[in-house]
Amino acid sequence: MNLFTFRGGVHPPESKELTEEKPIRFMPLPQEVKIYLANHGGAPAKRVVKEGDTVKTGQKIGEQAGMISANVHASLTGTVVGVEKVFHPVLQKPSEVVVIRRETEKDEWEYINPHGDFNRFKAPEIVDIIKEAGIVGLGGAMFPTHVKLTPPEGKKIDLLIVNGAECEPYLTIDHRLMLERTEDIVKGIRILMYVLDVEKAYVGIENNKLDAYEAMMRATAGEPIKVKLLRTKYPQGAEKQLIYALTKRVVPSGGLPLHVGVVVQNVGTVLAVYEAVEKGKPLVERGLTVTGEAVSNPSNLVVRVGTMVSEVLEFVGGLKGKVDRVILGGPMMGIAIPDLNIPVMKGTSGIVALPPERKGKVETKPCIRCSRCVMACPMNLQPYLLEQLARARRYDEAVEEGLMDCIECGSCSYICPSKIDHVKSIKLAKKVYRALRGGARK
Repeated sequence: MNLFTFRGGVHPPESKELTEEKPIRFMPLPQEVKIYLANHGGAPAKRVVKEGDTVKTGQKIGEQAGMISANVHASLTGTVVGVEKVFHPVLQKPSEVVVIRRETEKDEWEYINPHGDFNRFKAPEIVDIIKEAGIVGLGGAMFPTHVKLTPPEGKKIDLLIVNGAECEPYLTIDHRLMLERTEDIVKGIRILMYVLDVEKAYVGIENNKLDAYEAMMRATAGEPIKVKLLRTKYPQGAEKQLIYALTKRVVPSGGLPLHVGVVVQNVGTVLAVYEAVEKGKPLVERGLTVTGEAVSNPSNLVVRVGTMVSEVLEFVGGLKGKVDRVILGGPMMGIAIPDLNIPVMKGTSGIVALPPERKGKVETKPCIRCSRCVMACPMNLQPYLLEQLARARRYDEAVEEGLMDCIECGSCSYICPSKIDHVKSIKLAKKVYRALRGGARK
């Protein structure tokens, strides 16, 4: 069987056996949620509620503030009891949250109107529904979906790619969604194809999820939707790598998928599109995997946005033994959080708790010029050189060597025999360069 793949990458232990056969459960409603207004890439939403307001589930509490922004909605029926600042793991600083407390057992919804069979709408009307629903990329990046679906004038999209790779170790929520919500995902694909006016779509699934591959094959039989089997390798699910693996199209340096006629959407995002357009549901809950050797009962759950990480862990039996770190997302590109008093975001694909024996590399030695990082880099960069230029604060030279093209996947750090954390230096160098150059690439 032909397996699609890309050059480079690594093969970390998959560790998916903890949850890959566990059906998705719905976590009971929490008594209180704390919802970030910065629950997406771009500008935080503008708050449109105040303390003392009563809200329904799905009611808008934050309004899109700019082109790259998204609406934010209440995930509980209750009362706004305050506005606070809570540490934001992506922004790495305190960020405003709306605190909603449940006052009743009722879960009253405010749905998007109009909604229904997508064929009754024109494409721009569907984009408006998706925008109104506050849908963002659920693979982790949280980029506003309506922006992806509105390419600039002159940029013709001819292919939709649905990302079912789920290449991060431990995470299995996308796998379970493809098994349990197969038909709804296919309906979501049809909606997106209609919006983009494309005649074909590809679904990429790694070959460690053959049951999901077979389920999607059955569900798309006779459709202009091709399900393609990917070689299991990290970071197979990164946009540029996925596009190359399936089409051999190369996204140019500094470019986006739209520059090669492609839009990529995660399977969870596709499902959210279906639920918004045909069911009228704003994005107020998401599926995630709670897993790791330090979790008592690893699970796949659907959780309301704004639920505290501590409550999610308590629901699955809490932590066990010694815990080295808790990560939002997967262990390769996820973010270790300083404490458990942080709310679930729209982009929280997983909560991974690891014991000390799974601790990452700590003792760093000098680079031995083995070139393993170069061979592993999926972007064909020289991570050892970027790391050295970054530490030397030679930022302009680093940019010339491709600093801004790094996707921060961590393959270089993972494979390095000297245990050098290239990504840490590269991330800092990017941040400093953008500050010094006002956001310019060069």
